[in-house]
Amino acid sequence: MAFSEEIAAKASRVLELARARGYRLACAESCTGGLVAAALTEIPGSSDVFAGGVVSYMLDVKESILGVSGDILYTDGIGAVSHECAEAMAEGVSKALRADVTVSTTGIAGPGGEEPGKPVGTVWFGCASPEGVASEMALFPGSRSEVREQAVEHALDMLCGILA
Repeated sequence: MAFSEEIAAKASRVLELARARGYRLACAESCTGGLVAAALTEIPGSSDVFAGGVVSYMLDVKESILGVSGDILYTDGIGAVSHECAEAMAEGVSKALRADVTVSTTGIAGPGGEEPGKPVGTVWFGCASPEGVASEMALFPGSRSEVREQAVEHALDMLCGILA
């Protein structure tokens, strides 16, 4: 897949920053379906710091592979599109792939799937690092592919912020 020059530049920056700190990276993705990992691995030489990723589209995969609690996934008002899930995904992939810094994406890319208080375009991001775990939410406009592309860019921005 061809990424925009901006996404490629951000992916390169993430890898440079990780190398400089001696960190191993990983990602856990839901709504982006592996696009964050694809952006990072599009850069030659990424294998020296990028361990891999887990695409956890279904709830049972989030639970069984990433260790996201059923109390998060199956509780009304929380669910997969939440800061709790994003943070648990980031922590889970850190453990699964022995990574120092991770990012996660979970959201509603559309065109359907919106929930009360969670419109199409809602994406939660989680980051886990030696400094702790953080999350943030963004609401992206546009089509499914536009939401996913904006989410990839945001995830890379978060990684840059953590690594800088």
